[in-house]
Amino acid sequence: MRLNAYLIFDGDCRQAMEFYHQCLGGELTVMDYSHPDVASHTPAHWREKVMHARLTAGDAVLMASDGRPGETGKKYGFSVSLQVDKAGEADKLFAALQEGGTVTMPIGETFWAERFGMLVDKFGVPWMINCERSTA
Repeated sequence: MRLNAYLIFDGDCRQAMEFYHQCLGGELTVMDYSHPDVASHTPAHWREKVMHARLTAGDAVLMASDGRPGETGKKYGFSVSLQVDKAGEADKLFAALQEGGTVTMPIGETFWAERFGMLVDKFGVPWMINCERSTA
């Protein structure tokens, strides 16, 4: 079994997923409502919106789409959590994702982690970056 985050955006999914692709690397696939199987059933002004996006970076998968206008509201009650093996990688990801966002806990050493930090990105998505202490 796999459990993947699926984010719903209010019309800015493409920009968010391109930003995450820039920050995390990997492979990004985006399908919008202009796809021939759905375009005839979709209002013209909504065809450029994202029907489904998938970002695969290593073993991680992040999926997303645009919800219907006005239906998504504020994002709360969750965080996308990135677990990394090296402190430098945690610092790099945190710096990239915080661009235009708000840091809620600066990245640093904690009693459980070499690096841990929290932020809300410029799209309103909360993130936690964690690099656990080595047990070796």
